[in-house]
Amino acid sequence: MSIYNKIKVAVIGATGYTGLDLVLMLSKHPKISIKYLCATKNLGKSIKFFDKRINKNLPKISPVNKIDLYKLDLIFLSLPNGEAQKLIKKYFFKNKRLKFIDLSADFRILNFKTYEKNYKLKHKAKKLVKHSLYSIPELNKEIINKFRIISNPGCYPTSIQIPLAPLIKTNMIKTNDITIDSKSGYSGAGKNLEKKFKHKNLYSSTFAYNPKNHRHVCEIEQELFKYSKKKINFSFNPHLLPTFRGILTAIYVNTNKNKSGNNLRKFLIKFYKNSKFVKILKLNTPIGSGNVLNTNNCEVSICETRIKNKFVIFSAIDNLVKGASGQAIQNMNLLYKFPEHLGLK
Repeated sequence: MSIYNKIKVAVIGATGYTGLDLVLMLSKHPKISIKYLCATKNLGKSIKFFDKRINKNLPKISPVNKIDLYKLDLIFLSLPNGEAQKLIKKYFFKNKRLKFIDLSADFRILNFKTYEKNYKLKHKAKKLVKHSLYSIPELNKEIINKFRIISNPGCYPTSIQIPLAPLIKTNMIKTNDITIDSKSGYSGAGKNLEKKFKHKNLYSSTFAYNPKNHRHVCEIEQELFKYSKKKINFSFNPHLLPTFRGILTAIYVNTNKNKSGNNLRKFLIKFYKNSKFVKILKLNTPIGSGNVLNTNNCEVSICETRIKNKFVIFSAIDNLVKGASGQAIQNMNLLYKFPEHLGLK
């Protein structure tokens, strides 16, 4: 394919964990030409300095102000919360064909007061939210082409919504008491992990944190409400594991109308029959994150418990791929009408 027919992209925030996985996958994507890799530090260095997996010759790290917007079709933003909104606000009307995929929380939360309360930041691009779409591709693919700003979901919410949203929408499970227990590799906390978590033996122990006010709670609540149209009572208990990547989520639910585990499983199989990346395992299959590492897959296992009508729904993803960069590329493929799986595994 000629370079002139490729989508021209920039990655802003290219040297973080998520940014590096994104650059790696984009560098192998047959429809993509990377024009800019941007960061605030290490300007002029090769991206290979940060990640030996990247073996293609790509643009050197440059500052954001060096970007020529008219040479681009799409910008990926892998930045701390609060930063993407500033850049998108600055760029949005300068090039009206330019599209954005934001991997931060800046366009995830529709209620600005909720966003500002959770993230302790003022939202500076409120008028652009109507131009954005929160997109888990398996749940939004029909309407994604109508939007210029795609808000990539959080990693925990992705692992939760894929199995839970269809079951809530069809009233197969009770919504008055759901317990969600998620365990993530420490890369989910970013490169400044030691500044955020002060406990001992950080890289060799399991750590539970923030079960009351985790930032992703408002995102989970907002999105699940779209499927239930009523308040859902759930608790969310996140943990960090002494492993680099991967998420394993356990969702404890009670079924309506004596629905069995096989009823739930067969429904999810039917719902995701055309979804390449969602794998519904056999009933009571043991599950871990090992099978999904470095892939865009989500594995789901429904397991019976000793209590009638109570089940544990396990969901496994790679937090840096399906929970971030892989899902961003999946959204990009849909946005430009490429095969959904292109450049992904």
